Amino acid sequence: MSRAPFAADPAKSRGREFDQPGHTARGPRSAFQRDRDRIIHSIAFRRLAGKTQVFIAPDGDHYRVRLTHSLEVAQIGRVIARALGLDEDLTEALCLAHDLGHPPFGHSGEDALDAALAPRGGFDHNGHTLRTIMRLDSPYCDMQGLNLSWEVLEGLAKHNGPVTQPKWAMAELDAAFPLDLAKWSSLEAQVAALADDIAYDNHDIDDGLRAGFLDLEDLLSLDFLAELWREVEGRFPRATKEQLLREFTRTQIGVMVNDLLETTTANLHGITSIDQVRGAGGAIAAFSTEMAARERRLKAFMYERLYHHEEQLRTANLAKDVIAQLFAAYEQKPDLMPGEWVHRLPEGEPARGRHIADFIAGMTDRYAMRQYAKIFGSVPEGLSNV
Repeated sequence: MSRAPFAADPAKSRGREFDQPGHTARGPRSAFQRDRDRIIHSIAFRRLAGKTQVFIAPDGDHYRVRLTHSLEVAQIGRVIARALGLDEDLTEALCLAHDLGHPPFGHSGEDALDAALAPRGGFDHNGHTLRTIMRLDSPYCDMQGLNLSWEVLEGLAKHNGPVTQPKWAMAELDAAFPLDLAKWSSLEAQVAALADDIAYDNHDIDDGLRAGFLDLEDLLSLDFLAELWREVEGRFPRATKEQLLREFTRTQIGVMVNDLLETTTANLHGITSIDQVRGAGGAIAAFSTEMAARERRLKAFMYERLYHHEEQLRTANLAKDVIAQLFAAYEQKPDLMPGEWVHRLPEGEPARGRHIADFIAGMTDRYAMRQYAKIFGSVPEGLSNV
């Protein structure tokens, strides 16, 4: 499909933070294709295989982790981008990279690091995503970070729309390579954010049911899901419950994608350039009013029944304690960290504490558990609950 006039164009990219004179492109790839490939080949991306999505260090093979979630987001994002005539490679790059800043144990780990860094400006995973790809994951001999294009960095920075009060990490990076934080992002970035919502809204249901934290009958108390379930049962009367659940998930994703496409197409009336997208004063990629209301109801249900389940909260508190104690241990005895991290440890604050947080944030769940056991003798019982 040809590129729409409001799509991002790699040939008109605003460039990269660091020039690469004499750089030889490895194959006939656009700027956004190279961005996607740099993300896929990064250490930070590989670490997502060991980071919490819903459950901490799950023993079961079928539960999602940040890596599989990111791949599912990318699949949904590409479908939407293709249908709208957007740049699929930019959309995919944003989908694949959107969770690179998450520490071990998901939001529990993030809360613990934010508390530890409170006197030093705090911690948030979105700012740390930028810090990871612009400074920490640095495979090149002559520049910092992955040196991704401006459009990828902009889209990741504005994960939830314009940023008017960036925290220290994003503010420092924006000062080095301005990202127009006060404006809306490209349609590719808006689509990536909604593809994330569609993926975890539905796949977290799947994992919650599999783990026994959600009950199908309770889920069907939401009328719009009950109606969809009856429709799926009617189409496949001889299917097993497992097959019906998987068809139910696929169908619900399709319903949300089709609603997004219809609403966004209507919102694009009169939009003929990417500058108009950024200057629209609001999101153009969106669900309908009815679907947005349903999505809010579903999220509220998931918080009540899964994310804030008594067992999940107990595990989250254990995870917070593990991260807090790791930070305190490294702060008191930095030589507990690997040699290269000790060698680069700044002398003064706040850089010293932020450096320790960088080390912890890069850990996978199981690496954090091993480091904790190495220092304190054992890991708290029940830290992994599935």
